[in-house]
Amino acid sequence: MNAHASAARAERTQPVHIGDHLREWRQRRHLSQLDLAGDAEISARHLSFVETGRAAPSRDMVLRLAERLEVPLRERNVLLVAAGFAPAFPQRSLDDPALKSARQAIDLVLKAHEPNPALAYDRHWNLVTANRMVAPLLEGIPQRLLGQPFNILRLAFHPEALAPRTVNLAEWSSHLLERLHRQCEATADPELIKLYHELKAYLMPARSGPLSPDNVAIPFKMRLDGEVLSFISTTMIFGTPVDVTLSELALETFFPADDLTARRMREMAANLK
Repeated sequence: MNAHASAARAERTQPVHIGDHLREWRQRRHLSQLDLAGDAEISARHLSFVETGRAAPSRDMVLRLAERLEVPLRERNVLLVAAGFAPAFPQRSLDDPALKSARQAIDLVLKAHEPNPALAYDRHWNLVTANRMVAPLLEGIPQRLLGQPFNILRLAFHPEALAPRTVNLAEWSSHLLERLHRQCEATADPELIKLYHELKAYLMPARSGPLSPDNVAIPFKMRLDGEVLSFISTTMIFGTPVDVTLSELALETFFPADDLTARRMREMAANLK
């Protein structure tokens, strides 16, 4: 399903019956009723009855089908409510006392990654928190672009932000758009789809050609004070989240891709003390 199809699907009236929801997710995952029924260890006939409203699924069945369909936790709650059950996964702020240990873990990872930049963002790529090495890389960007919500992708594409500083803008912007497109395909989140089309509207240089099969990482190369800093990024998520907020949180860590970048980051960190 391409982004246009995702957008059209998201703009429709949202299904209200559990069967409609399940059919939407099954089709989104390109599974037949027989495929899904086999994965969930139920009969294809029973699944067909659930999708058409002729049978009501149990709470356990809803959760089992949602797991096989890799439905995000936020949408699993939607499925449960549509089936007449209470939501199973809480959604709390990171400031909630119940998530204190998770917030401490996030802060620990970001702090431990210094002198290199690292940040955390939500499902819509809005900044949640960052370590102190991110700010020096954003110096000179208009303050109006750094207000809340601070969207990381908009900053990367904006002509007054990071775009003119990015040396390999064609490759980096294509890489980010591909990541966002995969999220749109996986979640059908209307806000992500809207963001995808917004970013596609920016005039970006065309990539010179397809990536080499042996190219496992796209570096982020930015010009700063007359030098080119080069980073390789990795993304981390919570492996077994039981909270909607944690399931949608990602940590992006940047590693120096060369000796010059490593040296400059150490010098920046020393100047911040």
